[in-house]
Amino acid sequence: MKTESNKVQKIIVDNDHTGQRLDNFLLNFLKGIPKSKIYSIIRKGEVRVNSLRKKVSYKISKDDLIRIPPLNLPIRSDKVPSISLIKILQNNIIFEDNNCLVIDKPFGIASHGGSGISIGLIEAVRNFGKEYRNCKLVHRLDKNTSGCQLISKKQKFLRTCNSLIRERKIKKKYIALVHGQWPKDRIFIENKLEKNITISGEKMVKVSENGKNSITEFQIIEKSKFFTKLSCNLITGRTHQIRVHTSSNDFPIVGDIKYGNKEKDKKFLRHGLNRMYLHSSLIEIKDLNLKVSSKDPKEFKKMIKNSESNSFLT
Repeated sequence: MKTESNKVQKIIVDNDHTGQRLDNFLLNFLKGIPKSKIYSIIRKGEVRVNSLRKKVSYKISKDDLIRIPPLNLPIRSDKVPSISLIKILQNNIIFEDNNCLVIDKPFGIASHGGSGISIGLIEAVRNFGKEYRNCKLVHRLDKNTSGCQLISKKQKFLRTCNSLIRERKIKKKYIALVHGQWPKDRIFIENKLEKNITISGEKMVKVSENGKNSITEFQIIEKSKFFTKLSCNLITGRTHQIRVHTSSNDFPIVGDIKYGNKEKDKKFLRHGLNRMYLHSSLIEIKDLNLKVSSKDPKEFKKMIKNSESNSFLT
């Protein structure tokens, strides 16, 4: 365990953090310090900006001098990601500039640590080198979803993306392999989704009138004897949206442990292609002139090809 310095810290705000709320700046700067403690030192006036007390909602400006009092609180040491994980992710970078990078995330790697996972993709990225230390996820992919993961290098870029997400100006497309023959006229699915936490702490989503409106646009790419390969365009971005939209219409995603059909998956996944068949294939932000795509994983092609074999279910 390490402890925070017992000295007063003074930070001069740079251009990248201009316009950020004081509380959000400190939550990011003082990683490991409880949220309640950070709000407490702001409200008590222990945090000063240019020698003045400020509210938590104060928007900091370039060259503001922020004074942070001694904290003397334990901070848990961050675990270091393996060299092999870092190399895998570095080799999977499909786009990078001064503001961001896009990684073709392999399935089985969480976007971030938490819920029993100490190291995720973002923790590994922050160990790429000095210029990556402050990287943040723009959005999250489920652990077993592969594909385009957008990561911000700069706070200003992240704030811009968050604003564009709220305005629905970021386009995200996925490829999904579902059980059954998807009907040609099933183009849009729109319903309300409600997020719940189970007794074990697991996050589950269900269709409910008490939920938030959700819309997905679907297009058939290919059909085989047992499966349909779909292009899924997120109109809204609710948690587990595609997975719940397909499963609630009796076309669960192949290999989806949480919302899928376990009996069907037992028959098909024994061929050594064991994964959830959902892939983030494209992310496009026209306002930022950014468009990045990722090829379909080889498992998708193999599963469809194998399903045409007479011995597939034997």
